[in-house]
Amino acid sequence: MNVVAFAGYSGSGKTTLVESLIPALKLRGLRVSIVKHAHHKFDIDHPGKDTWRHRQAGAFEVVVASDSRLALMREFEKPASLTVHHLIAELYDGVDWVLVEGFKSSDLLKVEVWRAESGKPVRYPDDDFVVAIATDSPAQLPQTTLRPVLDLNNAEAVAQWLIDNQDRFVYNAEMHV
Repeated sequence: MNVVAFAGYSGSGKTTLVESLIPALKLRGLRVSIVKHAHHKFDIDHPGKDTWRHRQAGAFEVVVASDSRLALMREFEKPASLTVHHLIAELYDGVDWVLVEGFKSSDLLKVEVWRAESGKPVRYPDDDFVVAIATDSPAQLPQTTLRPVLDLNNAEAVAQWLIDNQDRFVYNAEMHV
């Protein structure tokens, strides 16, 4: 399994890029999974549905499945400090690529997503795990870099760059236990 993170400030285009990379990689016959960092309390279930009712009744875990989908929800009794590696460990073994959105401080190799119009600083000068920058404004990068600069608006080119460099992104779960 190959793992790459996409890190950047809110509004930089991470979700749009990741969303576009999924079909670009799938067209190459690859299976793609996503790990996304969520803030605060989020919910994928809706009040009144069976799974919501089970969680509200105090179930620690609820697994719901059909012939086309499986979802696992786990309720922590107190705040849990999960790392991105804990979440990757939950994924199915048969995946080719895991695209991680967020976790900008993780020790995963990452593509920084940056837009000049955001007014936000870049991370790559101070983050050795940034291996490329995806941007729509390469001429406005505040510091020169030897890292590849990818076109944020060309998911096909970003997907091809990932494939061409996939040996760099092989994930070794044993190193992160």
